Amino acid sequence: MNKSLLVGFIGQGWIGKNYADEFEARGFSTVRYALEEPYVANKDRIKDCDLVFIAVPTPTTTKGFDDSIVRSVLPLVGAGKIAVIKSTLRPGVTEDLQSAFPDRIILHSPEFLREANAAYDAAHPARNLIGIPLDDEAHQTAAATVLEVLPKAPYNKIMSARTAELVKYAGNVFLALKVVYANLLHDLSEVQGVSYDELQEVLGADPRIGPSHLSVISASGHTDKAGRGAGGHCLIKDLEAFRQLYASLAADPKGSAFLDALVAKNNELLTTSGKDLDLLAGVYEDKTP
Repeated sequence: MNKSLLVGFIGQGWIGKNYADEFEARGFSTVRYALEEPYVANKDRIKDCDLVFIAVPTPTTTKGFDDSIVRSVLPLVGAGKIAVIKSTLRPGVTEDLQSAFPDRIILHSPEFLREANAAYDAAHPARNLIGIPLDDEAHQTAAATVLEVLPKAPYNKIMSARTAELVKYAGNVFLALKVVYANLLHDLSEVQGVSYDELQEVLGADPRIGPSHLSVISASGHTDKAGRGAGGHCLIKDLEAFRQLYASLAADPKGSAFLDALVAKNNELLTTSGKDLDLLAGVYEDKTP
């Protein structure tokens, strides 16, 4: 492992902070830049970093996916250096960014941190995925360098950037679907006089299904307020982004109708239980469908 590399981090929210903390714990020299004190003073130092992890917001609203913050910070990365985008990206964006910044190597490495367990997940990843926008020697070498410095994972893969981008949406939408389905099962159990707690236990013991995301009345990742539905900083926005992406690219009215119904039901669960209403408003601009 090459610990002589100077590693930069742009963005010090719960994702960027935990990754930076983890790298420092393993002995890497780091530079953190964010708009908040004390990191704002490090803006000009990012250009000296050998590789830079970018973890800034990529919001989704009714107007669509917004990658403007990622684009605004990429010029801070030095020419010839490696930028590793951890922010969620719509498929195809990494390729577009590489074209826009040809003098830098731009990679996409989706993060899979749970909000409530971010520090542990940063240090103990289940997967390290590196997406490359161009399958050439420069990008393959850069991807191998990033894999070398990341904490070890049982599964490591270099793939196309589009695959890496879609993997993040695929996982989060699947989990959101699982949460909504669990809520339907809960309501059906009550009507049938069945204990949902018992049903949840037995269903979660099925190795094909697993116990995660089957709780119906649960706290979100960013607050201790309980509620129903798939919430948190990722699932609401990523579910809506995927719905928009599918509607724009797939000529499939039934598939789009299915996703429309999934989003509507999840938003109903969040709204009626008062869970993550601030995050919901951020995606739908106070106009929940």
